[in-house]
Amino acid sequence: YQRRVRGNYNKDSIPQLQKVSNFLKDCTGFSLRPVAGLLSSRDFLAGLAFRVFHSTQYIRHGAQPMYTPEPDVCHELIGHVPLFADPEFAAFSQEIGLASLGAPDDWIEKLATLYWFTIEFGVCMEEGDLKAYGAGCISSIEELENCVSANSKKQPFEVENIVTTRYPITTIQPVYFVAPSFAEAKRKVMEWAQQIPRPFTAHYNPYTQSVELINKRSNCIKMIRDLANEMKTLEDAVMKLVD
Repeated sequence: YQRRVRGNYNKDSIPQLQKVSNFLKDCTGFSLRPVAGLLSSRDFLAGLAFRVFHSTQYIRHGAQPMYTPEPDVCHELIGHVPLFADPEFAAFSQEIGLASLGAPDDWIEKLATLYWFTIEFGVCMEEGDLKAYGAGCISSIEELENCVSANSKKQPFEVENIVTTRYPITTIQPVYFVAPSFAEAKRKVMEWAQQIPRPFTAHYNPYTQSVELINKRSNCIKMIRDLANEMKTLEDAVMKLVD
């Protein structure tokens, strides 16, 4: 894994989006799709549901190498790509995308805010230390220094408070929401997402690489059978383990 990362990022060549996308596809099934600028929250989140990350291609101005008011290719390749290569993080990102499908506009705004304070500017505790896991923090020296500084404002990771928080998109963040752990942040977001009013549940089928709507009895029965087969495979593996 580390050798492949070094193969994509090195001082002798400019990373090519397609090559990096192929690397991500092998890691977690995610792929990069180039865009010319910012998308609407609904369109951007919907892409995540299909394991597609819309990536910008322009680069920040040389006068501001430490911070960019808009997401540029440095932000995408240094911040997002390494995180999307992690299965747990990639799954979390996709779950937020799946939760957006069919959601009312006001809930899309709330989901976008949750995305902002997790995938973009998430921070959590790990073994007693404050760690950043958001791409906006990781890809900006100034943002990273600010988020772990004792002088920046920190609040507990409470979803109901987060979704009503206003945030700037072109300056250093004035507040961060600290989760006890990354796993706890993911759990709270997914529990909250179950409240979204919509007449179906969306499920990603990795075999067909498509999103299926679970809104009929036949869909539920098929999914139960698939899960039963997976459980049999897991049971067989456990039985073969040596204590």
